[in-house]
Amino acid sequence: MAYVISDECISCGACAAACPVSAITEGDSKYTINPDECIDCGTCEATCPVGAPSAN
Repeated sequence: MAYVISDECISCGACAAACPVSAITEGDSKYTINPDECIDCGTCEATCPVGAPSAN
């Protein structure tokens, strides 16, 4: 399952910069992860300062 980003996202962009496959983009109110591109590596979860990304 792809990772998802919760509403705790502060839109800092750390996860998008760290994603090795560029599956994360800036949305209207938070960053979002494209489930078709996500490789479930967990880099976004480890990089996020507020723990917004998590395995779905």
